[in-house]
Amino acid sequence: MSEWKEFTAKTVDEALTNALVQLGTTSDKVEYEIIEKESPGILGLFSKPAKIRVKVKFDIKDTALAFLNKVFDAMDLTVEVKLDYNELENQMNVDLSGGEMGILIGKRGATLDSLQYLLSLVINKNAESYVKVKLDTENYRERRKETLENLARNLAHKVKRIHRPVYLEPMNPYERRVIHSALQKDKYVETHSEGDEPYRKVVITLKPGVDTGYERRGKYQYGNKYNGNNRSNYRRRSNDYYNNKRNYNNRNEENLNNSAYNEKVVEESD
Repeated sequence: MSEWKEFTAKTVDEALTNALVQLGTTSDKVEYEIIEKESPGILGLFSKPAKIRVKVKFDIKDTALAFLNKVFDAMDLTVEVKLDYNELENQMNVDLSGGEMGILIGKRGATLDSLQYLLSLVINKNAESYVKVKLDTENYRERRKETLENLARNLAHKVKRIHRPVYLEPMNPYERRVIHSALQKDKYVETHSEGDEPYRKVVITLKPGVDTGYERRGKYQYGNKYNGNNRSNYRRRSNDYYNNKRNYNNRNEENLNNSAYNEKVVEESD
């Protein structure tokens, strides 16, 4: 919370006015306590000034806005900030808009995640209870969620086909939850996380004892592209082809020999 500061003046009102000027705020945004009231003394002698202590009320929205504006000024960016704070759910949603939002998003949302983490630290430093912060721009979070869900389904299909675990790249906790949730009801695969932050990753594995149906099709056997029956059938068809070709050539040669013999017999009889 904000620290108490003491102010002294001839009267309580003057001390409070001095405090507001020095703190750069208004009376509705501060709390104050009177330590000593002013005392006029006797005939102007032995008078005592008033002494009060003042602290600025913690306003979560003002704190967040001040921090973000300071960051954007340092980055030389013009950004419009919209804040929505739900006191009942203790959640703050922040939406950013401007002309260079790609810089704030960063590679796969890394810059946006870092800014969200820093903002959470700032506002929760003085908050009475933990406030959940969600920072977004250009609906990036929703678009990223759809991309991750599609990735999860495609990799789950790969695991069913190859019967091997698939390891995803390291992700933050939110993105890992998206993957887990997308495959939670899948009949054939299951997910778990491995490693330590910030390199913790999701692993998709085949559930023990499941039948994905690929074995019955006989097309993609685990560890072997073609099974033994397929190879035997291939060799048998190849042998049949060459045997038929050899028989065809033998018949053609025999027919030619018969034709030559008949011509020779005709010539001798003439």
